[in-house]
Order: sequence, then C-alpha cells, then structure tokens
Amino acid sequence: MNPHAAANYLRTKVFTATPEQLQLMLYDGAIRFAEQGKAALVQKNYEVSYNALSRAQKIITELQCGLKHDLAPELCGKLAALYNFVFRKLMEANIQHQSEAVDEALSILRYQRETWVMLLDQLGKAKAGKAATTIDMPAPDAQMEARIRMSA
Repeated sequence: MNPHAAANYLRTKVFTATPEQLQLMLYDGAIRFAEQGKAALVQKNYEVSYNALSRAQKIITELQCGLKHDLAPELCGKLAALYNFVFRKLMEANIQHQSEAVDEALSILRYQRETWVMLLDQLGKAKAGKAATTIDMPAPDAQMEARIRMSA
C-alpha cells in the first residue's frame, strides 16, 4: 500500500473513531511497537529497538494522561500503577537490552486490551438493548401477521 494512502487511511480512522475505539487503537499500537522493539532486541539491533520501545512508551504516557481521576479515582489509581509498571519495564528493556522486560510489559498490555474488548462488547450489547427499547414500533395486528405468514 502506498505510504501516503496508508497515512490518510489512519488519519481518517482516528478522526472518525469513538473514544472507546481510540483507547483500543492505543493498546494495539503499544503492543505492536513493543513487539517490534522486542524483535529488534533479539536481533541486537539496538537503534530500531530504541525507536520502537520509545514509541510504545509514548503511547503508555498517552494512556496515563487520558485517565480521568475525578470520575473514578480508585480505578484510575490502579490503572496508573499498571501503566507506570509497563512504562518502567519498557524503559528497562531499552536501557538494559532485556527482551524479558518487554515480555512483562506485553503480558499486561495484552491483558488490558482483552479486557477492553470485552468491555466494548458489553457496552455494545447494552447500547443495542437500550436502543431496541426506545424504538416506537406498532404492535402487530391480524393483517400484518397474515402478510408475514404469506411471505414465509
């Protein structure tokens, strides 16, 4: 794919995404860059690993900045601690060239992503149920049921 077209596609995807989808995209990006960094560490390509792990760290910082401590202080405190741990592990991997530290960060990021996907699924079902109860549909009458039987 043309790099310019890919950049335009990504830009459109980001600008049209819901906040929930953006959060998922951040998890995906952090995982992708951490995996790239780990692969580069294994190959002893430290410049590439530094760049990839640094990008993952920037995404973790973005996740931390997006926490709304005023809305859910206890939950945000726990998430902030997780993000701090992941950030430290990525930094440790970058400085000490340890792929094991990336593995620890990745396990948490993958778990968080999986949890987020399950939450989005539950939110989607709840929104669909709520929308279904607000639709103003007429009750079926005898004529309508007869048409349904004839078409079946």
